[in-house]
Amino acid sequence: MTNTAQTAVTTVTPSAMQAGQSAARPVKVGVMLLNLGTPDGTEFKPMWRYLREFLSDPRIVELNRLIWYPILYGLVLTVRPKKSGENYARIWNRERNESPLHTFTRAQSEKLAAALRDLPGVTVDWAMRYGNPSTGSVAKKLVERGCDRIVSFPLYPQYSATTTATANDQLFRALMKMRRAPAVRSVPPYYDEPVYIEALATSTRNHLTTLDFEPEMILASYHGIPKAFSDRGDPYRRHCLETTRLLREKLGWGEDRLITTFQSRFGAQEWLQPYTDATVEKLAKDGIRRIAVINPGFSSDCIETLDEIGREVRDEFIHAGGEKFSHIPCLNDSPEGMAVIETLVRRELAGWA
Repeated sequence: MTNTAQTAVTTVTPSAMQAGQSAARPVKVGVMLLNLGTPDGTEFKPMWRYLREFLSDPRIVELNRLIWYPILYGLVLTVRPKKSGENYARIWNRERNESPLHTFTRAQSEKLAAALRDLPGVTVDWAMRYGNPSTGSVAKKLVERGCDRIVSFPLYPQYSATTTATANDQLFRALMKMRRAPAVRSVPPYYDEPVYIEALATSTRNHLTTLDFEPEMILASYHGIPKAFSDRGDPYRRHCLETTRLLREKLGWGEDRLITTFQSRFGAQEWLQPYTDATVEKLAKDGIRRIAVINPGFSSDCIETLDEIGREVRDEFIHAGGEKFSHIPCLNDSPEGMAVIETLVRRELAGWA
């Protein structure tokens, strides 16, 4: 006689699996907003510490360490902290005793946390690649709060190895020290995202209505990188040009109204061109009397926008014969800026929260 064994087969659907997982242990996700960083103070010592960390990063300066370090420690860190400290002092948030970048990034984190209240398993925090709060300390804090998944958001619309990549580098350095490291997703560059382009267009239109003049030309000024980095494959220049093109298209302007320039060059090597300072000087000498500058590559106002553009570039334009100048603020924690951050974070949280 043959015995026939019957096997009961139970079909487990994805929803059932998720329900079972949730019943066992709710998923906790940490969202970390990452920005570049600023010093803890404007005095020589905090400026020295910040500049040392920043300029020691091989993603920032690709020279051989044997060549670069004698220059860095023998010259740059001897002279630059005092000058940079004076620049920071002009824009320092005296009430909170911190840089505007700290103030705005904290505000972005707080407003994002409020916007994500419908996702109880999500914790939002913020960190800096250089300086404080450090990337490592915030990652550790999120893990200690029970987050076994992290969404990292480098707040750089256009990708560069000098920004997005080094921010992710630092996060993974922190995870390398953890016995149980969380899973990580990184928000990709958003230079061409419709919500970002719409936010820039809205911010630009709103600002122009507050002026007592109409700019003859507007510059989209991005932080530069050495031309050699671009030649080796960094997509940053292409991303910047595409952002300007899409913004121009959204505003209905021609190429003679909105142009791309690059600022903040450092050292003797060639950087991406055209340079912002040289461009405004030429415009003034060519008879352009009224301009405005927007910084689409910065998610928050900082030393490069408030002091370099708002003071240095403005003075160069006026000195060369210009008459009217305006800096269009970054998106910061405005409703338009927060719409960008929330939209992209919610997309990356899909399936996790």
